Amino acid sequence: MRIILDAMGSDKYPDPEVDAAVQAAGIFGDEILLVGHEGRLRPKLQAAGGNSAKVRLIHAPEVLEMTDKPAQNARRKAENSMAVGLDLIKSGEGDAFVTAGNTGGAMANALFRVGRIHGVKRPALTALFPVKGGHCVVTDIGANADCKPEYLLQFAVMGSIYAEKVLKITNPRVGLLSNGEEAGKGNELVKETFPLLQTSGLNFVGNIEGKELFGGAVDVAVTDGFTGNILLKSSEAVAKLLIDSLRKELMGSTRTKVGALLAKPAFNELRKIMDPGEVGAAPLLGIDGLVFVGHGRSDSRALVSAIRVARQAVEVNLIEALRTAIQERLASVHTEAAG
Repeated sequence: MRIILDAMGSDKYPDPEVDAAVQAAGIFGDEILLVGHEGRLRPKLQAAGGNSAKVRLIHAPEVLEMTDKPAQNARRKAENSMAVGLDLIKSGEGDAFVTAGNTGGAMANALFRVGRIHGVKRPALTALFPVKGGHCVVTDIGANADCKPEYLLQFAVMGSIYAEKVLKITNPRVGLLSNGEEAGKGNELVKETFPLLQTSGLNFVGNIEGKELFGGAVDVAVTDGFTGNILLKSSEAVAKLLIDSLRKELMGSTRTKVGALLAKPAFNELRKIMDPGEVGAAPLLGIDGLVFVGHGRSDSRALVSAIRVARQAVEVNLIEALRTAIQERLASVHTEAAG
């Protein structure tokens, strides 16, 4: 298995990426392809020791920074680390690509270098949110700030397929994120998408609010990338606030410290559930190859988790399953909509 890691993606690149590549090579026993400026990476890799011999450097002389305009700079910086890494996917020299870089940059480079699965209009960044009873597939969480109803319809189809293949859920329940459960609620995008989902053939349960999402009422939550990204980052911030506040209160007195010690296993499990670093990266569904995008603040632990998620996708041959299922489901959706 050949996982490609963008060495120039995270906010503190390349140190977290070098550490993650060495760790992952040791944990999984596979060669990790680390893509970035060789002159900067080789000394750090040599200093890392350990399993660094299992890490292969792929030179990419340019970096796509967080401040770069995605589409413009993806073309102007044609040899950026994302582009070089994604070329390896396109040529079959790598099985999955992982980056903690600019989401827009990952989207632009993936479209230019790998392309979309036939029939998909816009790829969607897709996350697994911890909810009551398990996880919910939420899509889109940031790849498409401006959407049309037909995009959300396709997000729903791809999210359902992902829930079926990854979470092993038969006939997953699909909800449309809105500011009210009633069919007439929402902005124009939500109102126009609602009837498309009603006639899609999917297991559409209607509009959902945030409380239904986290209450486990649906298996797939569909929204535009602008709203989804706000939802994602707000949820992460609330989770951090709760954990930090709880820690502060538990350390406030001797009595609470004793209680905290007794409850430590439960708190550790809670922290694990709420920690985005446990998953590490989100798949960019709709791209004709396995592309995973992590948070810019990813540390080496989060990047190792991202590599683990990518490996799992390769192991189950996810991209081929998606290609087949998307074609079948989209054909069904168009038939239902026409009828």
